[in-house]
Amino acid sequence: MDATEIAAKIGTYIDNKGCDGELVATDVAGLSVLRYQQPTTFEAMLYHPVVCLILQGSKETTSGEKTVRFGPGQSLVVSHDMPVMSRVTEASPAAPYLAMILLLDISILRSLYDLLGEDTLDDDRAHALAVNDTDAALIDALGRYFALTYQPIEAKVMAPMILREIHFRLLMAPHGAMLRQLLLNDSNASRIWKAIGKIREDYRAPLTVADLAGIAGMSMSSFHDHFKSITSRTPLQYQKDLRLMEARRLLSEERHSVSAAAFAVGYESPTQFTREYTRKFGTSPRNDMLRLTSHTQ
Repeated sequence: MDATEIAAKIGTYIDNKGCDGELVATDVAGLSVLRYQQPTTFEAMLYHPVVCLILQGSKETTSGEKTVRFGPGQSLVVSHDMPVMSRVTEASPAAPYLAMILLLDISILRSLYDLLGEDTLDDDRAHALAVNDTDAALIDALGRYFALTYQPIEAKVMAPMILREIHFRLLMAPHGAMLRQLLLNDSNASRIWKAIGKIREDYRAPLTVADLAGIAGMSMSSFHDHFKSITSRTPLQYQKDLRLMEARRLLSEERHSVSAAAFAVGYESPTQFTREYTRKFGTSPRNDMLRLTSHTQ
């Protein structure tokens, strides 16, 4: 199955769902599809480990100091939980942005360890966001996985096998270097993975680099360097991004006041919160709240 055929099937699927401009979960585990008919502004979101294949249009994603741009036939591999700013840059009614997004299962990746030789677990300089042209075999596997949406009986048998194939092909792909590093429990990628888990669990609480380095089993300087190399931000910047994104969610969905949102995500000073929120999102939390809530009414 090629990209053109998959794009047509996804377009029909979204037409039937009537869900333009929002992530649509399919009936096969972990797979969602997305269509936009016009470019979007930057939105803050948390990427979990995923592969995102673009079938039409183009996208730009920024994480810390790193920005990646990718278009038709290219895919983004995300190896760690990553706060990002993302926008669709090319889309129109005649040629909408179309993408499929699959959540990755680290346990499936690690189950493939014995099939890969040690010499394939390379490139310790890899980044948690990586883009490359997508191999035809991987596109075909993703297309076959999506097709199971219409074949629920076959999906019970075939979905686990195709999902395993997809993970294997990602491990072998040029932009799967960081995924390959995650196969090793003592790799820098795996150590940073543990620290990110701790930050996500306790992002409201005060955290020190020393504590996180201890969890990762690294010296403070080594931990700081590897964390920034993998995520393009320092550990405390990562925590700040999580706090600000959660505050934005509270302001938009739960109608918290600005002060209440600030305290809820761990800030002690609403003034500091407002300053950092404005720096990240380009507008004050109060103005952003008015904009976000008006879109939900």
